[in-house]
Amino acid sequence: MSNDSKPETKVTIEKLRNGRWAFVLKRGTVVYPAYGQFASQLQAHAAGQAALKALESNR
Repeated sequence: MSNDSKPETKVTIEKLRNGRWAFVLKRGTVVYPAYGQFASQLQAHAAGQAALKALESNR
């Protein structure tokens, strides 16, 4: 399978209403819901990247 046919996967960081941070995984048209209650944006970003790496290693 070539890289051209794989859907784009990205991580976005969002601030929740309670002031905490969460990450959202988007793979092509599929959006996985916000996950986490992180105290800082950096923690949410690191956790999101780890989740993305785990998701991609399962393929």
